[in-house]
Amino acid sequence: MSATAWPDRIPDVSRMCRYAKIVAVCLLLFLPVGSIEAHAQGELKRPFQIGERLTYEVSWLNMTAAIAVMEVAQMEGQNDRPVAKLVGTARSTPIITKFFPVDNRVESELDLETLAPDHMTFRRREGRKKEDIEYVFHQKEGTVTAVRGGATESLPIQAGTQDIISCLYYTRMVLPPNPGASVKMNVYHDKKNRPVEVLVEAIETIEGAWGIAETVRVLVIMPFHGLFMNQGNIRVWVTNDDRKTPLRMKAKVVLGSIVADLVDGLPEISSVRQEY
Repeated sequence: MSATAWPDRIPDVSRMCRYAKIVAVCLLLFLPVGSIEAHAQGELKRPFQIGERLTYEVSWLNMTAAIAVMEVAQMEGQNDRPVAKLVGTARSTPIITKFFPVDNRVESELDLETLAPDHMTFRRREGRKKEDIEYVFHQKEGTVTAVRGGATESLPIQAGTQDIISCLYYTRMVLPPNPGASVKMNVYHDKKNRPVEVLVEAIETIEGAWGIAETVRVLVIMPFHGLFMNQGNIRVWVTNDDRKTPLRMKAKVVLGSIVADLVDGLPEISSVRQEY
């Protein structure tokens, strides 16, 4: 679609910018989030490994609106603790950038033993808005130190609270691929503890750039208002195998739907089918 066609589709440019912002928020919040219950993490095999890099094309109104990348990088932890750096980026494509440029980056230090975050930074660049956010999680003490807009404050959190990127990796670890299974979780974001439930709906075969894959369809229920200007529910399709790789994510918004499809990062993607 050319830029000149936009006035016919969306006559109010400011309204289009609001939808573009929804795309940006969706890129960083379309994933499950978690509060840790009693799990013997050391006894479970991690579905993700250091070096994993997943690239998604995010479409909106039948065009590619943004590119999102999720990476797992090596880093050194204190006292020989195993730690990984999770990096998520979201950048608008040229057609969206003309109206509402987006260039966001989230980094989270994840304790690989507890699968809870220690430290998160969020570099947000959306339109004219420029904001840097930092959270330091004190999981044992049940508090988080938030630095935002030059102000620092300490706020209470539940044990095992997740951030907006560590949540995905925790959920891939603990959610069983059984229809009807669910996990209730908590995420700290924008100075609030946000309750989330992740529900396994069905086993479903889907097709995309990866070929044909058997997946577990998951519904992420977020009962708080304002993230997507809708009910907040998101569907995620993850491979029905040991890696539990998210292949597709979909959220309805006021105007159409946002769909994120994996386009790079899963080797031998056409053979992900696994019997249970």
